[in-house]
Amino acid sequence: MNSRSERPPFLVPANSTAQAVVTTVSEELARAGIPTSVGDAEIIVAHALGLLRSDVQSGGADQTVLSTKQLATVADFVERRKNREPLQHLTGKSLFRQLELAVGPGVFVPRRETEFVTQLAIDALRASNSAAPIAVDLGTGAGAIALSIATEVPGVTVYGVEISPEAFEWTRRNFETIAPLNAHAVLGGIDVLPELDGTVDVVVGNLPFMPDGVESVTPEVRLFDPQVALFGGGSDGLDLLRAESSRVLRLLRPDGTLAIEHGVSQSVPVAELLTRDGWRSVTSHRDPRGRDRVTTARR
Repeated sequence: MNSRSERPPFLVPANSTAQAVVTTVSEELARAGIPTSVGDAEIIVAHALGLLRSDVQSGGADQTVLSTKQLATVADFVERRKNREPLQHLTGKSLFRQLELAVGPGVFVPRRETEFVTQLAIDALRASNSAAPIAVDLGTGAGAIALSIATEVPGVTVYGVEISPEAFEWTRRNFETIAPLNAHAVLGGIDVLPELDGTVDVVVGNLPFMPDGVESVTPEVRLFDPQVALFGGGSDGLDLLRAESSRVLRLLRPDGTLAIEHGVSQSVPVAELLTRDGWRSVTSHRDPRGRDRVTTARR
């Protein structure tokens, strides 16, 4: 039996309708072991047609015949997806809350579960007694958290901090495209903002938290997400948080809030770490799926 690399490239018959292409693509992706084959097929066909996925799902485009160029785009995307390239890299965009973000090689693809820590940060800012609250998003990457805060919290000023030059190219692109005047993209680590010490209401982040030597079981993450966005250092993955905990304390105003996303098995060591560093009101939060994914604390 031929290996995948020896198989002929995927082709869609000419004059195929959108409905037929979705069926053919989903079957091909399923054979390749893609668990989200139907949804991926809908998105791939919608992208080729310049439509939304909902347009394809509704059946409104079912009888639309794809052009030769559109079919070539579909075939290319299917081959790349079979090699587990993230769907977001294929389309060049990732949907997050109310935003459409540009993403690609070099930046961590925002995950739906990160919307939970984003909401906790937004809630903390809305509850703040500051007339003009300030938020800092550490490891902002594509800017999902920072730009969500900037567009959803009136009067806030947000700083999205990213240490990776490769990821920062995507940070800058999204900040310029979405263009809220209250959002600032900053290249570097947390130490690049000394002028904000003692003034920030909320620090939020989805920092790298994978332990050294642990391999992600998801090929999309293992093969395509930047390593710097995955590994937090040490046998427990919390070295980066240890290094930055005291610095974040200096950044926050009295009673300011930290909201940090972490692995589902890390809530206890994260709480112990923060408590040792002098944080107050350390609290673990379960996401909508019942998993301990976020810890908040007060200065």
